[in-house]
Formats: sequence, C-alpha cells, structure tokens
Amino acid sequence: MSQLPPDTSAPAVGLDAGPGGRERAPDPDADLVAAARQGDRRALDDLLRRHQPRLWAVCRRLTGADADADDALQEAMVAMVRALPSFDARARFGTWAYRIAVNASLDELRRRRRRPDPGLPGDPDVPGAEPVAGTVAPEAAALAADVDAALRRLPPEFRGPVVLRDLCGLDYAEIAEVLDLPAGTVRSRISRGRAALAPLLAAGNRVDPADRPRTRP
Repeated sequence: MSQLPPDTSAPAVGLDAGPGGRERAPDPDADLVAAARQGDRRALDDLLRRHQPRLWAVCRRLTGADADADDALQEAMVAMVRALPSFDARARFGTWAYRIAVNASLDELRRRRRRPDPGLPGDPDVPGAEPVAGTVAPEAAALAADVDAALRRLPPEFRGPVVLRDLCGLDYAEIAEVLDLPAGTVRSRISRGRAALAPLLAAGNRVDPADRPRTRP
C-alpha cells in the first residue's frame, strides 16, 4: 500500500528542521507566539484558531470518533495555553502543537477503554438515536468511514505515525520530531502500520457498515 487518501480538510503545516540537519525555516507563528506569551489574549485566540482545524483532524483520525476528538482537542488546547510560557521555540509552534494533540488523543483512547460505550448517534440499536444526515458524496463518505474503522484496529504506536504521514503529509523527520522517536523507528512503524491496513482496505474486504464509526455532518 502506498498511501491512504489524504485528509484535505486540514492541510498540514510545513514544519522546521528536525533531526536531519535541514535548514530551519522561519516559524510563521513566531509573532503570534511572542505576543501571546506577553499576555496578548487576541494573539492567543488567533494562534489557537489558526491551528484548530488541523489539530482536530489529527485527533479525529487518532481517536476515530467525533466526540473523542472534541475531548482530545479541548485537552490539547488547554495544555497548550498552560505550557505556552515555557515554550522555548526549539521546535516550531506547529510541531509542538501536533505533539500535544497526539498525546491528548492517546490519553483519550486510554480513557475510552476504561468506560462503557453508551452508543453513538445514528445507531439504530440505541433507543432515541437519530440518523446522521451526510453532506459528502456517498462513495467518499464510505471510503473515509472505512479508513477510520481500519485505523481504529491499529495499535496506537502504529496509528500515530501512519496518520501523521499519510493523512497529514508530514515527512519522516517531522514525524520523528513530533513523536520524539528516532527516524528509523518512525519508518518501521509506518511500514508495519501500512502492512496491517492493506488487507483491511483491500477491495472486497472493506469494513462492515455496522462497524464504521459515525461522524457528524
């Protein structure tokens, strides 16, 4: 398998040099970060608003559910605000933000395993559930649902690198920086994750519709 369908709802941010010796490009968030660290509330709001769509996309792909992605994103945003005074700019803000969002998503997955599943909106087996109306082409929606369901079957240590590479468009050095892993480990986990996904997404072996996670319109 080469790559999963890219997530075009939130384009990836170009990140700065990591463990490859590449030339470090200016951080486009530097001015907002500096102002926010000085107590400028409007700069802080603008900074969070700028990154919210792509961070939510990462949380959504990692958790596999809208509600869990919302919770993970909220946790990540709070953590970012609290930690901003100690942000040292050794990495670009986007790299730092991705790292926090990934960790918040993994924490949310651990919490989810400890709580019962009350059912999802649109589930006909749940009393009072209402169908969710979609606004996306049926074929695209089905493929996205299949990808989500397949990703949920991956162990988190494979899911994160695959999502950051194939759905967010980060390169190996950037993923290594976000996940704080050696580049060789990142390559290995992406390769193993893709290998595990291939049979799940193969024609004739798609996820049963009943197992697809519901998404809001």
